[in-house]
Amino acid sequence: MSEQTEHPEHPERTGPGASEASETPAAPPGSADERPEARLDRAVRAAEQALIEFEIAVETFRVEVENFSRLHHQKLGPMYSRLDELDALIAEAKAERSGDAEDLRRAREARSLVMPMPGVDELFHDWLDSDGISDDASAMLTGRAVKPPERVRPSEEVRRLYRELVRKAHPDLAQDEAERERRDAFIARVNAAYGRGEEQLLRELAEEWAAGPAPEAVRPSESEELYARLEWLARRKELLAVLARELEDSAIGSMLRMAPDDPDRLLEEIAEQLLAQVSEREAELKALAG
Repeated sequence: MSEQTEHPEHPERTGPGASEASETPAAPPGSADERPEARLDRAVRAAEQALIEFEIAVETFRVEVENFSRLHHQKLGPMYSRLDELDALIAEAKAERSGDAEDLRRAREARSLVMPMPGVDELFHDWLDSDGISDDASAMLTGRAVKPPERVRPSEEVRRLYRELVRKAHPDLAQDEAERERRDAFIARVNAAYGRGEEQLLRELAEEWAAGPAPEAVRPSESEELYARLEWLARRKELLAVLARELEDSAIGSMLRMAPDDPDRLLEEIAEQLLAQVSEREAELKALAG
């Protein structure tokens, strides 16, 4: 899926009875002598496979909905825009003819539904400022060099904090690879804070380093890990089920479910209906103008 969810990895078999299971032949599945953990492990594996299949199905449908939505917009978007424009023109013609306040209100409402052309500020975003086109934008348009960003000048206290942290946490002081990785990651944060001149953050990092690495959590038993895995799988399936319902209930998903085997034909049918509506509106507008 596009959204990654953290979850516990498949547990290593290090809980009670793990060494005994490796030394003695495993009991046949389903037999009275089979360990409870073995039955639970089979349940976890079955749930994992079921979740994988369900996730594949949901993702496949999501991609189909996304692709159909894109085609729908490309092929039918101009027709919808034309209908909106015709509706506004018809309402405005009626209002001009009658002068009625309600007709004028309907005309304004119909015109508000027509997709407006983007304004200058929308087209240029941050190219414009209060004094007109910005210096950076002007430089890019005229070929001049863009002004570099202002540099942060760390204070003496920031420099002192930085030097102390680097002396204490430098990766070269590591005794093993895991410690080196921890120091590398920490120094990267220190460098970023120093580059921005953030004194308070450097103080917090100094306190963090002084506290030392977090103690390793007590490892759960094999059964606890398996139950935790099952609970995560159940929660994940619930989230996927919600996503699947949202996709199916969406306007595009509902249309796609109407013709899952031939969505292109469905688009053609909708296009024919829209063309007929456009012709009706144009005839009505012509009659009003005549």
